[in-house]
Amino acid sequence: MYVFKTPKARRAALEQSPAALHPAQAAAQASYADVDVAIVMESTYPYLKGGVSAVVHDIVTHNPDLTYGIIHITWDSTSPQDDLYGMPENVVWVRPVYLSMQEHRHDFMAVSSRDLGMGPAERAALADRVFDALYALSERREVEPLWQLIDEGFNERTRTYPLWALLGSKEFMEALSVRMPQLDLSLADSFWTLRNFLSLAFAILGETMPKARVYHAHTTGYASLLGAAAARDHDTSFLLTEHNLYVRDTVNTLLDRNMALSITSEDYRTFDVTPEQRAWMAWWTEMGHFCYPSATLITYLYPTAITEAARLGTDIDKAVVVPNAMVIEEFDDKYRARRAAQELLEQRGDDHTWKLVYIARVVPIKGLLDLLSSMDLLRRHGFPNLHLDVLGPTEHVPEYYEACLAKIESLGLHDHVTVHGTVNVRDMLDQFDLLVLPSYNEGQPIVVLEAMAAGIPTVGTDVGGMRQLIGDELHTRDGRTVGPCGELVVAGDVEQMADNIRAVIGSPELYGTYAENARTRVQEFFQMHEIMSSYNEIYRTVGDITDLGKLTTTGLGDLARSGS
Repeated sequence: MYVFKTPKARRAALEQSPAALHPAQAAAQASYADVDVAIVMESTYPYLKGGVSAVVHDIVTHNPDLTYGIIHITWDSTSPQDDLYGMPENVVWVRPVYLSMQEHRHDFMAVSSRDLGMGPAERAALADRVFDALYALSERREVEPLWQLIDEGFNERTRTYPLWALLGSKEFMEALSVRMPQLDLSLADSFWTLRNFLSLAFAILGETMPKARVYHAHTTGYASLLGAAAARDHDTSFLLTEHNLYVRDTVNTLLDRNMALSITSEDYRTFDVTPEQRAWMAWWTEMGHFCYPSATLITYLYPTAITEAARLGTDIDKAVVVPNAMVIEEFDDKYRARRAAQELLEQRGDDHTWKLVYIARVVPIKGLLDLLSSMDLLRRHGFPNLHLDVLGPTEHVPEYYEACLAKIESLGLHDHVTVHGTVNVRDMLDQFDLLVLPSYNEGQPIVVLEAMAAGIPTVGTDVGGMRQLIGDELHTRDGRTVGPCGELVVAGDVEQMADNIRAVIGSPELYGTYAENARTRVQEFFQMHEIMSSYNEIYRTVGDITDLGKLTTTGLGDLARSGS
């Protein structure tokens, strides 16, 4: 039903799907051709827009010599399913995978311990094996005992019994009470917590995935688990890209912590949290420990991400930096317009109204409330010629959007802030002098690269890959040094944000230097054709894709050049 090569073919396939077939069953029974690369996504491409989706679309469209499938992990069949990108011809299929047990009720919820085909002693021994495997992973980072259980009890092609049926047995409950006292939950709560974990594992591991030479997951968590399992099942390769650190972000969200704070592998053992929170922290952390060893290569957007990921269990010997990128020629007109605007700005001097722009979703993690406080400080400290345009969706967290509107009202910023909502950002880029990014969490923001390509400086928070993009000196292969193209501030420090905005717009010389460096940094280090060539070589090396010849122009060790 979700297999397609053209929109017309996809519609025809949809019309032929049996009406009575459950969506998860229809997806599993559809025919999927073998592909070079299966990209594994979690609730993003091609049904939701965003930075990661944009990067994946670039990878697909800029590597037309490879065939792709998209494995899209989402909650259930009511989730968004409109193709927002227009799949190119080299995307052969999209395969949905649903996490909700309502999509798997006949396979997961209908079984009982009788379906194991085991006696009491065998069930008791199997329960002990499950806990032995969990402890082997959490205490010694040994993954093979758990993989053996997955092969026996989950993998559709190899399983000899439904492992999830053990959950309802007397023997499992007895083992649970003895083997996992550290959960510190009642027996009933322990059962339901582990049932949640087993149901999610079944959703990811219980169906055979289409065959690909490389399974490329774009996050740890469920995408990584699926990619690692599919590569093991088909004896092919697993590639992992961490655009951001999934475990850190998921745990910080769970605990309502500052999203800029780091997380380590040991935190679930030591944090002062509820038993249920500790169990979920362990689930996400140990999933990373389980999947990292399966990856042939792990790519990161910026160098410091590798350091932080190492504290979560990644193998730094497998890690390389492959940053995001831009087609710089697409911004030539905007760059020329900005150069002309900069000359006019210098002529007008103090009469110029500085056009600041915030480009992001209006959600707490992006920090617009902080930026409004900074705008108020700037106005009260003698910088009245400022205007902030807010570009980005406002509907994702309605209560936060309302709080921002209320703050604009209370601070009397009506004449200084305009909220546009969702717009075509690239069409408007030449209208702005300075990008301001007050986020608490970022990977390597595409919007900053777009602004840089147009010659626009940035004042942003020192999170994720922002330092590599705008703060660090970068060194070209021929020995030249390219300086910063903006200022970095501590996330949440509204006074420092105001001070750094004032420093940039208060010095024409500094502003001009940053504007020039912004464009140069994209030209020298973040060019799309170079980055996409790196991905192509990675795919061919990791997946041994030899039909068009293995590319050997650079070694994998050279791919970190842009992060130097």
